[in-house]
Amino acid sequence: MADNPVFNHLPIALVGPLPPPSGGMANQTRQLARLLQESGLHVELVQVNLPYRPIWISQVPIIRAVFRLAPYLLKLWQVAGRVDLMHVMANSGWSWHLFVTPVVWIGWLRGVPVVINYHGGEAEFFFSRAWRWVRPTIVKADLVVVPSGFLEAIFARREIKTKIVPNIIDLQHFYPSEVQHDRELHLLVARNLEPIYDIATALMAFVLLKKNFPSAKLSVAGSGPLCFELGKLADRLGIAKSVTFTGRLDNAQMAELYRSVDLLLNPSLADNMPISLLEALACGVPIVSTNVGGIPCLVEEGQTALLVDPGDAEAMAKAATRILRDPVLAASLRLNGLALVQNYAWSKVQEQWFSAYAGVLQGKSRKQD
Repeated sequence: MADNPVFNHLPIALVGPLPPPSGGMANQTRQLARLLQESGLHVELVQVNLPYRPIWISQVPIIRAVFRLAPYLLKLWQVAGRVDLMHVMANSGWSWHLFVTPVVWIGWLRGVPVVINYHGGEAEFFFSRAWRWVRPTIVKADLVVVPSGFLEAIFARREIKTKIVPNIIDLQHFYPSEVQHDRELHLLVARNLEPIYDIATALMAFVLLKKNFPSAKLSVAGSGPLCFELGKLADRLGIAKSVTFTGRLDNAQMAELYRSVDLLLNPSLADNMPISLLEALACGVPIVSTNVGGIPCLVEEGQTALLVDPGDAEAMAKAATRILRDPVLAASLRLNGLALVQNYAWSKVQEQWFSAYAGVLQGKSRKQD
C-alpha cells in the first residue's frame, strides 16, 4: 500500500506536541511526521505547544491560554482548507479539551475527515469524570486509533470502536551496544518526575538492591515538579551519591544512556504503552516494570520483562536482583525483547497507518457520493 499513488503527495495535517521538551507523544509526533513525509505524503504540522512570545506571558494563566489558543485555532482553520485528512495526537485532561476538541469540530465544519490518535494511561480516570464532555466530540471523529489493546478495551466499554496501530520505535537510533563494558552496575529510570510515575518506589528499591550490589549507581532521566522532593528523598535514604538526576535528555542522549545501563526500572502507577520500555527493549536492556495499565499488553512476564505490583519496592528490588544474578535470564529477556521490538519498526507500522488513512478517505468518498 505504501506504493499506492493515492498516497503520493496526499496532503494531511498532523496535530500534536513537538520537542522541546522531549516526551513520549512529542517524540512520536515528530517521528511520525518525518516518516510520513519520507513515504510520500505532504504533512502540515500544527504544533500545540508552541513557545510563548513574549516569554513573560507563560506566567499569566488566563492570558497565556488566549495567546496560545487564538493562533492555534486560526491555524487549524487555515490548514483544514488545504488538507484531505487531519490526524490529531490526543491525550487526557485539559489537553483533550483545548487541543483535540477544536480539531474534530473544525474538521467537521470544513468537511475534512479526522483521525484521533489517543495515547495516555489515564484514559479510564479521565473518561469516568468527563465522558459527557468527551463523547459529543469523539463520536464526530471518522476514526479513533489507539496503540494498545488496553486502550481499545477502555473505549469499547463506552461503545467506541477503535483501530490499534502501535507506537513507533526508531531502530536506527535505539539499538544495543556492540561492546559490553567492564564497569559498575548501572540502573536507569526513564520517566518524568511526576506523582503518576512513582519514582520514590524506584529509589527505595534501589536502596534494597544496593545491599547486594553496593557499588551500583542509578540514573533518573526526566524532569518534573518532584525534582527537589526526590532529591531530598535520595539524600534521606543515603543514596544521593549513587543517584544522578540527569534532567530531560533528547533522543540521541537517551539512546546513549540506554546503551550504558544494565537494567531499566519502571515504577509507574498508571500507564498505556510507554515509549521508554520500547526504547529499552530496542537497546537490549532488561526491564523490571509495574504491571499496570497496558504494560502487560506490551511485555510478557518472564519472557520480555519481569513485572511487579505498583508501589512494591521490595518486589521490584527482588526482581532486579534476580535478573542481575542470572545471566541466562538476562540474556533471554534481551533476545526476546529485541525480537518483540521489531513489530514497532516503521517497516511494520507504515502499512497499518496507510490502511487506516485509506479507510477514512474511502468513507469520506462514499459520503460524498
